[in-house]
Amino acid sequence: MESINAKYVSQKISKIRWRPVSHAALQQPDIFVTGSWDNEDNKISFWSTGNHETSANDDGFEGDPQLLCEQRHKGDVLELQFLDPDRIVTASSTGAVTIFRHHQNNQAISLCHEWPRAHYYPCDNAPCTGVVCSSPEIVTVGEDGRIVVFRADQEGVNRVIENADSSTIHAVTYLRTTEILTVNSIGQLKMWDFRQQSSSPAQILSLSGDRVPLHCVDRHPNQQHIVATGGQDGMLCVWDMRQGSAPFSLMEAHSAEMWEVHFHPSNPDHLFTCSEDGSLLHWETSSHSDISYLQGGRNNSTTSRSAMAPAGGNQSLISTWLSGESSKARLETTHMLPSQTLSVNTLDVLGQCLACGTDGEAIFVNRQVPV
Repeated sequence: MESINAKYVSQKISKIRWRPVSHAALQQPDIFVTGSWDNEDNKISFWSTGNHETSANDDGFEGDPQLLCEQRHKGDVLELQFLDPDRIVTASSTGAVTIFRHHQNNQAISLCHEWPRAHYYPCDNAPCTGVVCSSPEIVTVGEDGRIVVFRADQEGVNRVIENADSSTIHAVTYLRTTEILTVNSIGQLKMWDFRQQSSSPAQILSLSGDRVPLHCVDRHPNQQHIVATGGQDGMLCVWDMRQGSAPFSLMEAHSAEMWEVHFHPSNPDHLFTCSEDGSLLHWETSSHSDISYLQGGRNNSTTSRSAMAPAGGNQSLISTWLSGESSKARLETTHMLPSQTLSVNTLDVLGQCLACGTDGEAIFVNRQVPV
């Protein structure tokens, strides 16, 4: 695709995130951050896609991402989330959770705060596998099955759910202001209500049959009851948190592990997934191609939930993500990358800009995503 710029960065990229921009300004994002893994020295790096002058020793082409600054990171970067436009939170394979600040005036990165053993086993550190932020609150999950809540303005830990899970928690996201969702290595999606002091989830949903590990989760930006997950079998699962305990639909997406799934934040008719199989897919509501539903996980009695849409809701989206075969829902999938062989570990989309990072030590950026 001509609109994609590739940048080879001499490090395996584990996470990539666009810096938030002002919705009021209607501006496109132009700065993103990456984290690396499986390298001798891992880093977090800030990049620009804007019209910054190319330095004399940079042999990149016009439109290529330009490195602004970078900082060494202890351990593999297992997650990155912006706390605000200037601060980013990282999750490390060492169990640490760290806040870094990006100084845009002189393109430097400084360490703001670190919780060195946020996640741990009795005799060793446990990797911190997921982070979600709602400033000043930071929620992390890990291989140790703990959920830990921090506040960026406080030194200590705000709350810990010690035995939240007996298996590895792979990812976390907010459902609502006081509720989070986690996915684990035995195919469960759990909802936690922080208004309750209980250390038990308020709701558990799970894949029927085999306990296929779930690796990623994202919530629909406008309708919080719609949730997408992906896992080890490469299937895209869509869940309705109001109905049943199994996925509403299962779609064949990838031939290997799905590492990330993201609804487009302002146009959730569009959804994006990436995988170990080296592919990056764009899912779009369409009238041209049939959606591939698989029997077994879908609740057949719930094919007309569009009546639950909020005022001004996107009807085409509701009829696509939460509709059965009887309404002839349509989805179209597009491969976003040229042929790839190594894993696409991460993606992020904001406005018309999409970025992804790979084990092939490459970053791909598309600033003309049709959304």
